[in-house]
Amino acid sequence: MKLKEKSIYFFTFLFLIFSCNSNETSQGDEFYNNNQFEEAIAAYNSVLENNPTNVKALYNRGRSYEELNNLDEAEKDFKAALTEDAKNIQVLLSLSNLYQKKQQHEMALQYANYAVELPGAPATAYFLKGRAYHQLGNIQNALTEYDAAIKMDPESGQTFYYRGMLKIATDKVGAGCEDLNRAVGLGHEQAKAALAQHCQ
Repeated sequence: MKLKEKSIYFFTFLFLIFSCNSNETSQGDEFYNNNQFEEAIAAYNSVLENNPTNVKALYNRGRSYEELNNLDEAEKDFKAALTEDAKNIQVLLSLSNLYQKKQQHEMALQYANYAVELPGAPATAYFLKGRAYHQLGNIQNALTEYDAAIKMDPESGQTFYYRGMLKIATDKVGAGCEDLNRAVGLGHEQAKAALAQHCQ
């Protein structure tokens, strides 16, 4: 079952965390936070001219490209950042999310797997892994990863939404509607329409 792609707010959080304590990238970060993505790219370009291996500038420029739907340039920047810092969980998660957007689900799974293997991997890593399995049609593995993500973060509306939709698609309508109800209660907007469509 193909699901509509929804922006994951977690990646804005990752951006903010990555931007902390970096005076070099502060001008670009300010542009990014004001949704001035082209200006942010120009600011990060200036940083990278003098320091082409600056991981924060590469990552944040990649996020800016991603916001402009220039996924190929975002991919280049994320991979360049990963070359400099191979265990950077923010970059791994962003690559997984980017490959999901590009409909390259095997690649999305690969980078989510890398993230999950790192110490302290967040619930989002398990969610992204579950979503990749979901898109690849591996139902049981998808449910396992969604369950793991929910166990780590029981306030994740998006995970309840995706797990609920997967359950409905596999004829577990009652359990799926329970998840959708939970997603609505957690403020997941997309779940409202799904609840009305599948659970009345």
